[in-house]
Amino acid sequence: MDKAYLDHYREHGYAVVRGLFSTQEIAELSAAFDRLYAEGMTHRASYRHQNVFFRIGQDANLGRIVRMVQWPSYVDPVMNRFRLDRRMAEVLTPLIGPDMKQIINQMHWKPPGAENVEFGYHQDIRFRRPREAYRDPGTAYVQTGLAVDPHRADNGAMTVYPGSHRLGDLSIAGPGPVMNQAMSDDDLVALNLDPAKIVHLTLEPGDLAMWNVFLIHGSGPNRSTDDRKLYINGYVSADKCDRGEWTFRGGEPCDLGEPVLVHYEDLHERPEPHYVDD
Repeated sequence: MDKAYLDHYREHGYAVVRGLFSTQEIAELSAAFDRLYAEGMTHRASYRHQNVFFRIGQDANLGRIVRMVQWPSYVDPVMNRFRLDRRMAEVLTPLIGPDMKQIINQMHWKPPGAENVEFGYHQDIRFRRPREAYRDPGTAYVQTGLAVDPHRADNGAMTVYPGSHRLGDLSIAGPGPVMNQAMSDDDLVALNLDPAKIVHLTLEPGDLAMWNVFLIHGSGPNRSTDDRKLYINGYVSADKCDRGEWTFRGGEPCDLGEPVLVHYEDLHERPEPHYVDD
């Protein structure tokens, strides 16, 4: 594997590894996305069972849609296999070592014509709560996004601000969920950042994007006729995080057991299936 991505990641706060997975493999992953989207659409509202969470939303053009699924790997073997693929460990080990936990396992959709499916500019450090459970975030954590469809500016590709990972923890996104906010140049200007320096990540199916938890990024609406699916997995050096599922020990994949505490604080108090009315 060409190691140039490591220098790019360290310098700019993000990188892309091209063609990590084959066309055939991505077709299987895309089919899994379709299955879980269909399952999500059977629910009247956002639905949770332990760490598995279907986020249901409303779009001005499309009506009810599935925005994302958290921790599908507990219920779908295809989703589980991709996050545990040894190629993922090979890419990440030079950055965070061979012993890794996982704190993010998410499927994201932007259906064609989805007008309200955006993510405002933010840093992922915003979501590392309680902060004391997540140590050395700038060097111990790597977020990854595996492209299931082509990603372009017109279908809501991820948009990054190169080098912003060096700016530390910033107050950039407004109150409320980032997924209910639109990208705005004003948010960058307020930080004395030049909106002309943003980069829309161009990805082909099978490409893996990776980014630092301090990198400023977001994504716009899908105004194209093409789908835009993204499989996000966040990994951490195991000794730097008190939460999360073990994923690799010495580079070897770890099977999921009983769900452990990640982000759902009421995992042990309310593990049963239930609807979450937003």
